[in-house]
Formats: sequence, structure tokens, C-alpha cells
Amino acid sequence: MNRLSTPAHIYLVAVTAAVGAVTAGIGIWCLVDPNSFARAVGFDAHRHFLHDVGAFQLGLGATLLLAVIWADALATALAGFMVANTVHTVNHVVDLDVGGSVGQAWALGVVSVALAFAFVLRLRQLGYVLGSVGTAANPALAPFVRQKTIALTTFRKDGTPGSSPVSIVVDGDHAYFRSFERAVKVRRIRRNPDVEFGPATASGKPTGATLPGRVRLLEGPEYQRAARLLRQKYPLLHGVLVPTAHRLMRSKYGRTVHAELTPLSESQR
Repeated sequence: MNRLSTPAHIYLVAVTAAVGAVTAGIGIWCLVDPNSFARAVGFDAHRHFLHDVGAFQLGLGATLLLAVIWADALATALAGFMVANTVHTVNHVVDLDVGGSVGQAWALGVVSVALAFAFVLRLRQLGYVLGSVGTAANPALAPFVRQKTIALTTFRKDGTPGSSPVSIVVDGDHAYFRSFERAVKVRRIRRNPDVEFGPATASGKPTGATLPGRVRLLEGPEYQRAARLLRQKYPLLHGVLVPTAHRLMRSKYGRTVHAELTPLSESQR
């Protein structure tokens, strides 16, 4: 994939997001006040027809907005169609007094359920990661490309291990994670950069074997690159939620720290 210049990338995202937001807004307008929309565009109002226009506009808008942050085309298409079809189902229930049938509403509802199940299967197939991921040049990191969380084990002064969960992103020979400047694990890493890591649940419960590794704290362009890679893999978590939490807690825990994690070969251990 060719890399766009920064202005071109900003333009692409801005246009997609703006059209998606406007389209979704029109859809909501049609659903909430179809008569007002009909007057605005100069057409005679038919409540159910405009409700359905709203459903499909909302689905199109949702698809465009999700495409800005999700990397997988199939998951994006399934989610957008599911939004449109589910609202369409609700329309048929709400507008039974002007036409249609209960059977039509049930049929549309079954389609939405089928789409939801397909979406969940796709999520499982993607390891519940909808953002963009890199590739692993190091075979030891290949299982972590779509892994969401690892248990990172750092060591106290006396060698006693302590483990905590962190999000991981892989790029080539290295992986990256972020934490707080005053976090216990960061203080331990400053003393001893040798760690162990392995796949884990979101709460940090190990789900596989651990590997030895070494951590290097980042600054400057490397720091920014790690932040960008995390944001691309986790658009909501590390694009919005974690940065917001870090800003709110900065006075207590210090600034955000980004770190490079490199697996150790047999000769390096």
C-alpha cells in the first residue's frame, strides 16, 4: 500500500468523516422528523418511505465513519448494513398502522440477527482487532500481531517477578506498548530492562507461554511512531480512551511512556 503525504491523508479522512457525519445526520433527521425533512427538500411526505430513507442514510453514514477507524472491509460492511437493516426493522414495527405486515418485520429482524452473528464471527477471526496491524519480521512476534493484550512481567530489585496487562502492537522486529511514567513496571524497567511477556486476557490472565524480552523506553520520533501504531491498531481504546485517561491522571502518574519490546534470542539470554 502506498503511503500518502500528511496533507493527502488529512484530506482523505476529513472528507470521509464529513460526508459520513452529514449522511448519518440526514438519516437521523428523516427518522426523527420526516415531515420537516420533506418540507426542506420540497417533496410530499410519506412517513414510512422517509423512515426507510433515514435507515439507509444512517447505514451509509455509519459505514463511512467506521471506515475511517476500522481497517477490515468485511467487518465495516457488515456493521454498516446491520445498522441500516436494524433501523429498517424498527421502522416496519413502528409504521404498521400505515402498511406492511408483522411478517415483514420478523423477516427483517431475522436478517439483522444473522448479520450480527456474522459480524461476531468476523471479530473472532480478526482476534477482535478492527484497526490496522503490521507484520512481524521476527517469527517470535507473529502470534502477537493480532493479540490485544499481553502479560508483561518485570522484576523487582530482589528478582521477584510482577506482572501486569498491556496492549501490544507489532511492527517488524519489535513490539510496542505504553504506560505511565510513574507506573511500577516502568520504574522496574528503568532498573532492569529484561522482561518476560506472553499472551493474556484483558485482565492479564496468561493464555499462553511466556517469552524473554528486553524493553527500551522511547523518545522523539520513535515515541510518536509507537503512539501512532497503537492508535491505528486500537482506534477507540488507544485513539480516544487511553489518551484521555492519561491526560486526566497525568498529575498523579506522570506523562505517557512508550516502550519498544524486543524478544531475546537464545544467544542474547
